[in-house]
Amino acid sequence: MPSTHDALPDDLPVPVDDGAAAHLRGMRLPDVALLATDGRTVSLARLAGCTVAYAYPRTGEPGQPSLTPDWDAIPGARGCTPQACDFRDHHAALTARGVAQVFGFSTQTSAYQREAVERLRLPFPLLADPHRAFAMAARLPVFEAGGQVLLRRLTLVIDDGVVSQLFYPVFPPDESARQVLAWLEGAGA
Repeated sequence: MPSTHDALPDDLPVPVDDGAAAHLRGMRLPDVALLATDGRTVSLARLAGCTVAYAYPRTGEPGQPSLTPDWDAIPGARGCTPQACDFRDHHAALTARGVAQVFGFSTQTSAYQREAVERLRLPFPLLADPHRAFAMAARLPVFEAGGQVLLRRLTLVIDDGVVSQLFYPVFPPDESARQVLAWLEGAGA
């Protein structure tokens, strides 16, 4: 499928592992219901089998300015659309490796996320955590920009509600799905 996003700049700052997500490895996720863009209510804690869920700060809207003028200078902020497209482009390979479901999630509303699902032709839903109920219960790492509290980019491989693998920080974001695939292949999944 042809790319539907701009290439990432070569000079993006690389996020550093500050240890803020280390507690997630092996964690049984909190049972928090999130609204999906397909209308379902999903709790990552209750899903059977292997799930891949990636957290991202926010998707932008075409033709709209960034949340803040220094967005590209914030380590890990830029790249939500390329990350979603990487998961879209590798969705079939992930399911072939035993992944039962893929989700992206952010603090944006489901209505806002639906635009991205349609525009990017994502074959999986996005999950909305606008009040940060899941983020706070799981103690996900966050940052502030433009007066908003946003999730730091990370990817979870979840088996029956327990985090079996954590990717944090995720960089470059447009290789996120390929990082998961490489791990799945190495783990013998």
